[in-house]
Amino acid sequence: MNALALNGGNPACTVSWPSWPQWDDTERTALLSVLESGKWWYGDRVCQFEQEFAAFQSARFGVTTTSGTTALEAALLALGVGAGDEVIVPPYTFLATASAVLRVNAIPVFADVEPDTLCIDPDDVIRKITPATKAIIPVHLGGYVADMDRLVDIAGKHRLFIVEDACHSWGSQWKGKGTGAIGDCGVFSFQASKNISSAEGGIILTDNEDIADRCRSYTNCGRSKHGDWYEHFLLGSNLRLTEFQAALVCCQLARLPRQTEIREHNAALIDAALANIPGIHIMKHDPRITRHGYHFYPFRLDLDTLAVPRLRIMDALKAEGVPTMIGYDRPLYANPLFQEQKQSGPASCPVSCPFHGNPPDYRSVSCPVCEQAVQDTLWIFHTVLLTPENDIRSLISAFEKVFSHLHELR
Repeated sequence: MNALALNGGNPACTVSWPSWPQWDDTERTALLSVLESGKWWYGDRVCQFEQEFAAFQSARFGVTTTSGTTALEAALLALGVGAGDEVIVPPYTFLATASAVLRVNAIPVFADVEPDTLCIDPDDVIRKITPATKAIIPVHLGGYVADMDRLVDIAGKHRLFIVEDACHSWGSQWKGKGTGAIGDCGVFSFQASKNISSAEGGIILTDNEDIADRCRSYTNCGRSKHGDWYEHFLLGSNLRLTEFQAALVCCQLARLPRQTEIREHNAALIDAALANIPGIHIMKHDPRITRHGYHFYPFRLDLDTLAVPRLRIMDALKAEGVPTMIGYDRPLYANPLFQEQKQSGPASCPVSCPFHGNPPDYRSVSCPVCEQAVQDTLWIFHTVLLTPENDIRSLISAFEKVFSHLHELR
């Protein structure tokens, strides 16, 4: 192979990667249909999508929301999580996994992740359980499914709720059952970067009708399906999806099965190649994951063996035509929100609150696996996995070139 492109050589991969979001006349027609109907608000399209997506993920009930974040908040409220309760969450995730806990005035407790999945570690979950623990929020990171067998067993023994943060796992299945329908409930996001998108939006899934009814009430101004329109039973909010958004995600959902097949096929090709490159660690293959949603493809670098900084490797891959990203660059508890605790007054509860007693001190929290992962992990975004197989082979050639020319990076 010639010299690295970073040093003036020709790039190994000259692919134009797919853009996101993907859409065509299907979305245009659906949006125009809503526009021309004059029925823009929380109607038949929303109901259709809730039913179709719930069925796709093996759940009985679906309740749409304005975002994955508000879906988490509503789900926690529906389960009765509140002041003084502790909720165990992983630190390798987006802020909303923990901020939703704070929003219901409960306390996030961080349990470390497993090194070969980057999903929450059930052994550390057990270590973090206290008499105040009320729930666990496993995150199905990048479409990889947390060990739900262990977590369901732990939750059952300790009488805890499980709220699946499935915001990366549309289509993922655990032993044939869709994510979001394995615990007490689960939530998904349809934000702009997600594998099905309506720019913003979310949904709560559950097999429990009582939970679904409470979630619906919290997202629909505290109304009840048995009450009058101006009769409000709970302190809810307006978290409703619009007909325009529902029209978009109905179209996107129709494409998802085929797109998921393509992503799985291409990820398997990358797995097979990267497993043979010294210094790269791919994620664990768990046969219990019977369908994989792949929001991104993560891999880890053995930086001591490679003796090249991660950013240097990332720049070399980019120059060869391979788009990678760092992803989460710090554990959640390392954010100023948790470390500085500058807010004051009731609105800041429970991080720093005069009514809460002694707030948790996140400055002493340490999750060593996560702290290492944020230093050595790279992601390949899900759109790359939608390209034809020949392009994936070109991507693999670029990896092989970079890792056979590491001496040029030192």
